Amino acid sequence: MTEDQSAGAQHRARALHERGRLPWSLKLAVVVIHPVASLLFRLRYRHGERLPRTGPVLLVANHVSVLDPLACARLVYDHGRIPHFLAKEAVFRGLAGRILRDAGQIPVPRGSSEARGSLAAAVADLEAGNVVVIYPEGSVTRDEHWWPMQARTGVARLALTTDAVVLPVAQWGPQRVHDYHTKKLHLRPRTPTEYSLGEPVDLDALRAEVRAGRPLTPELLRETTDLIMGRVRDLLAELRGEPAPPGFASRPRRRPSGDVPGSAA
Repeated sequence: MTEDQSAGAQHRARALHERGRLPWSLKLAVVVIHPVASLLFRLRYRHGERLPRTGPVLLVANHVSVLDPLACARLVYDHGRIPHFLAKEAVFRGLAGRILRDAGQIPVPRGSSEARGSLAAAVADLEAGNVVVIYPEGSVTRDEHWWPMQARTGVARLALTTDAVVLPVAQWGPQRVHDYHTKKLHLRPRTPTEYSLGEPVDLDALRAEVRAGRPLTPELLRETTDLIMGRVRDLLAELRGEPAPPGFASRPRRRPSGDVPGSAA
């Protein structure tokens, strides 16, 4: 166990108390997700103390597998917070959809004029002091070497129009369980999976300019998005022990209308 993990274990009892009373949907999610994630992944966290115990947090992560939310939910929960994911609307159906909505997860309509409503919901969630998890790439990276691809700029809108702590997070490991590129599932119990939490991105100057009237131009949104995702990419390079590419992989040609933040799948 790493020093960071040991510290996390020492504070887990206090973290459970800090989370307070959980609704039935979250209790059910914990009962299901916690053991499944424990079986699939051997989780290791670097700098877990950087996730604030209280207050709004926009957790920005790279996307390597459809199983990312399982592992990332454990990351957030193990450090005393409840994760609220932006997830594509298709998963909000039937009983599962009812559970997800009650648990505070945020549906993102794809290719719809209603898509920006998910941004408003995420802003409200952050203003309520919650942790919102976003995968700005919008889907699993198509880069053959699993480096981040160019992100959508919804993450910049959230970062610049709220006072949330913008926390870059890199993950490496879930792609070994489910390879999105080959569509193959490799059920190996306790697959090593690592998370590294970076220092919060300092956006105070840009936020002050926006509050003073600076418009959220496409150029500003792209610049801010690339700044945040550059931090995520550099953290990933540290996790992998490899040099990061200078830019980002290209996105798939087809693109939904409406520039909204990425979903959890």
